Amino acid sequence: MTIRKVRVGAKYVYHPVLLDRLDKPYNIKDGDLVKVVNLRGCPRSNTMGHAHVEHLDGKFGGLVCCNSLIPLREELERLKLKVMASPVPVL
Repeated sequence: MTIRKVRVGAKYVYHPVLLDRLDKPYNIKDGDLVKVVNLRGCPRSNTMGHAHVEHLDGKFGGLVCCNSLIPLREELERLKLKVMASPVPVL
């Protein structure tokens, strides 16, 4: 399995992988929109496949596995395809 690389300052949607489901981060729920940050005195993002994240309002979210972070553009494309594939109800 390859480890996804994340960029500091980029926005991601959090969908936890098994590692994050077993050891939950501080303040994040599945589907939250988060931003990757580098904290002073802590390892940089992508070190050992982890990154620190915060909510868009600046509140600390926690330390998460990089594979739990889906780029916002990729998530929007996935949702767009899901909506297009759903059947149109007939009235």
